[in-house]
Amino acid sequence: MALSASSTVGEWLDHPVGGRILGAVLEQAGASAEALAPARNLPLEQLVALSNGQFPAEMVDGLVAAYREQAPDDAAADPADGSPAPAAWAEQVTPGRFAGQTVVVTGAASGIGRAVASRVAREGGRVVAVDLAKEKLDELAASLAGAAPGAEVVAVAGDITSAESVEEIVRAAGDRVDALANVAGIMDDMGAVHELTDATWERVMRVNVDGTMRLMRAVLPGMLAAGRGRIVNVASEAGLRGSAAGAAYTASKHAVVGLTKSSAVMYAGSGVQVNAVAPGGVATGIQVPTQAEFGGARLGRYMGNIPGIATAEHLAASITFLLSTDAVNLNGAILASDGGWSAV
Repeated sequence: MALSASSTVGEWLDHPVGGRILGAVLEQAGASAEALAPARNLPLEQLVALSNGQFPAEMVDGLVAAYREQAPDDAAADPADGSPAPAAWAEQVTPGRFAGQTVVVTGAASGIGRAVASRVAREGGRVVAVDLAKEKLDELAASLAGAAPGAEVVAVAGDITSAESVEEIVRAAGDRVDALANVAGIMDDMGAVHELTDATWERVMRVNVDGTMRLMRAVLPGMLAAGRGRIVNVASEAGLRGSAAGAAYTASKHAVVGLTKSSAVMYAGSGVQVNAVAPGGVATGIQVPTQAEFGGARLGRYMGNIPGIATAEHLAASITFLLSTDAVNLNGAILASDGGWSAV
């Protein structure tokens, strides 16, 4: 079949000419075809939006041009097979869904947290946006002021593992917190237990588990007093299986699932709902350190099972649903927003 920018990454990799061209580009970048395994089902051109600048549009244009030059007869064929292309998803903002509500969002400077904060603000909510990166929080607030006049974003630069920062977040929220999105998290290096350092284990647990618990603990008294509130914790596909990340991250996200379910039971009937979203592959700003030799190689064989990579806005759609009053009958749910990965 003929290749184009709309052909999937898998079609490029499996093509005798396209695979060689794409492989050479990856090799120049110090990567391999295995690095694109989670993106096999995505159109090549979609990597531009998902790669955070690592796969620019010019690179896609260059790949297509090289393919046409090296396989002119093949390229002259019609790449379409007659089947309609899947409809592109478009975010549908619900005006006023969070009107009059205060929503705390951690990890709000980038990735999923930023997308959640942005959507809540554009849907009328007052957002307490929390992150370590103050400049990025200020940029978020400025961008929303232009895109959504009237949007209220209170930026709090702080460390969710610090008691002082948690107190500052609660003060910034004011009299009432209607909803909390615990998005902030860090990745491990895909290491197995025997490769784990104390520093990695403690840092991942401190941010992913301790920070999540501390924010929940801080907002729950007010929610219980008000008789209402929604908490959404961001777990992970790694909280549902053992083949999605290293030992530290996997353990931390299993802990987030357990914390969510325990809290759902503890506060059932109080008006407080506690749920979690478990993302699969997502193009975000989360930093993955250099992969551990043993664990990285072991986990690599499972990455081809990922159905595809989502955007931060895809996850924000799932998270904001659970943050909203539309999630009225959900408590203790672990929503796998993973493109079907957990069904494999």
